[in-house]
Amino acid sequence: MKDNTLNSNNNEQQGRYFAESELIINEDGSVFHLHVKPEHLADKIILVGDPGRVSLVASHFETCECEVESREFRTVTGTYKGKRITVTSTGIGCDNIDIVMNEIDAMANIDFKTRHEKPKFRQLEIVRIGTCGGLQTYTPVGTFICSQKSIGFDGLLNFYEGRNAVCDLPMERALLNHLGWSGNMCAPAPYVIDADNELVERIAADDMVRGVTVACGGFFGPQGRRLRVPLADPHQNEKIESFEYNGMRITNFEMESSALAGLARLMGHKATTCCMVIANRVAHEANTGYKNQIDDLITIVLDRI
Repeated sequence: MKDNTLNSNNNEQQGRYFAESELIINEDGSVFHLHVKPEHLADKIILVGDPGRVSLVASHFETCECEVESREFRTVTGTYKGKRITVTSTGIGCDNIDIVMNEIDAMANIDFKTRHEKPKFRQLEIVRIGTCGGLQTYTPVGTFICSQKSIGFDGLLNFYEGRNAVCDLPMERALLNHLGWSGNMCAPAPYVIDADNELVERIAADDMVRGVTVACGGFFGPQGRRLRVPLADPHQNEKIESFEYNGMRITNFEMESSALAGLARLMGHKATTCCMVIANRVAHEANTGYKNQIDDLITIVLDRI
């Protein structure tokens, strides 16, 4: 009886067990998609979409302890001004954010040897650096926007328990009423999620726009771009640009911020997204030669994370 009690207590201390089919660990002890080992994950993490941008971020590091590449996921861990930082590429879209966020959280909070959740929670600080399209006259090309709120047109968070508890439901209803979408028109219904306020204040400081960002499930139709195929809602962007809620307007389009902020909230991590505007949809302007300026944003985030 005594032994059974001890075993029961040990199981409670170990936390939930995760089967091989649910948490896939490679033979070398690295997590399945990222191919990163838990010991190489820093508490401060920068996410970028482009694998090539990992080198740009890491070029600022004084030291490098780990460099791994698998598919579109490239990771470097090193130090910047004494801070240990991991930079990882995610590829494009909220579906990839789902992979990256779950795998980095697993490395932080699941023991890969026992497959049990660790008894002590480890909180991560995550900032995504990317590019976006501006939706207001005050977000011209070259503007840095830190996402204070994100609106998910991707539907990802709807697959997780607790979605309603962390989302801004009144703003969701107001937006859906404003858009006038019903049935399967532009489904799924948008969700609204706040980034971590302390992180936003620290990263945005006094030189970034604090934005409301729409994360779309594609680059063309979901962002109101029509080429050869007509749009389900030809007036989508006009509605998005004119929407106002409690003095806030939607500032920009991108494709990852909602999944990042939402999963971070559910997992207990701190996260936000910082983007540089490379196209303004209102002014019909775009800048494809932005790569030198994105390094300015990278340096700012590295200094403040």
